[in-house]
Amino acid sequence: MLDKLRLVEERYMEMAERAAQPEFFSDPKAATQLLKEQKRLEPIITAYRSFRATEQEQQDLLEMMSGEQDAEMKELCQQEFQENKKKLETLTQELKILLLPRDPNDEKSVIMEIRGGVGGEESALFAHSLFRMYTMYAESKRWQITLLNYNETELGGIKEADFEISGDGAYSRLKFESGVHRVQRVPETESGGRVHTSTATVAVLPEMEQAEVDIRPEDIEMQVYRSSGAGGQHINKTSSAVRLIHKPSGIVVACQEERSQVQNREKCMQMLASKLYEMEQSRIDSELTTERRSQVGTGMRNERIRTYNFPQGRVTDHRIGLTLYKIDSIMDGDLDELIDALVTADQAEKLQNSEE
Repeated sequence: MLDKLRLVEERYMEMAERAAQPEFFSDPKAATQLLKEQKRLEPIITAYRSFRATEQEQQDLLEMMSGEQDAEMKELCQQEFQENKKKLETLTQELKILLLPRDPNDEKSVIMEIRGGVGGEESALFAHSLFRMYTMYAESKRWQITLLNYNETELGGIKEADFEISGDGAYSRLKFESGVHRVQRVPETESGGRVHTSTATVAVLPEMEQAEVDIRPEDIEMQVYRSSGAGGQHINKTSSAVRLIHKPSGIVVACQEERSQVQNREKCMQMLASKLYEMEQSRIDSELTTERRSQVGTGMRNERIRTYNFPQGRVTDHRIGLTLYKIDSIMDGDLDELIDALVTADQAEKLQNSEE
């Protein structure tokens, strides 16, 4: 590990040297990529340098203890030595995690899809609650939200919602949200006060550019239609909404939220690229799957990942066995405690796999 860290530091110093050159920004694209990589390496370098400094302190303390005659001073050195020993153990674990292979999509923006599942109108209302939860979380992170496709029910629920969340690291935080979300609550439409169980599905796709995925024009069928609205002045009188059908895979994507057909088609192509990428990754993952699968990182849409129990005020993530009794704040977008626990569990799983 230490040999690898030395090479990482050499790379970091080399990048710092290049960034200090007067002509560095003559190629803005290359400069941006280098600065991004430098920023990614900063936590590793900080932890490594702290590790080395602590190691040196340990060596100095050992020399002091071996030559120290004063018993009180020797005891103080011994105490500091033990404290540094714990610090080194913590830093070693931190460095192991920092050196784990990174998901290449972690820094990307995401496209999220929410669909009502089992439970009729109540599932559509729950889907709307999830949509609100994720948009509030994105706003707390100062990420930008762009609505792509939104199909509302008469009671204010949603049959489907597709939206883009743009911001550095959005995928790294939201990728574990894919799957079936279950709710247990008394629906507003229920007069008897009985608790109902409903579901909604969430898909999180890394936002891909068309250039990153091979899409042949002859494989795409394009349909146009009028955007649905709330009526009155909101009714779109032109066929600006776009639906694309990818004939080889059967994937269908739609966008109606932009003002022009060209803009909607562009968004559809981006959504299609993300879906095709996800399909290919799923195929590769299936081929590489071993008996030991990560409890967090599978992201399968048919897996029940979380239950929101309103009568008891709790949210339980079934993948890591975590229950939090703060359902109101979670539904208002306070997701960091859940997401941090999922990230930690995923890192622990990868660390265990790397050491076996």
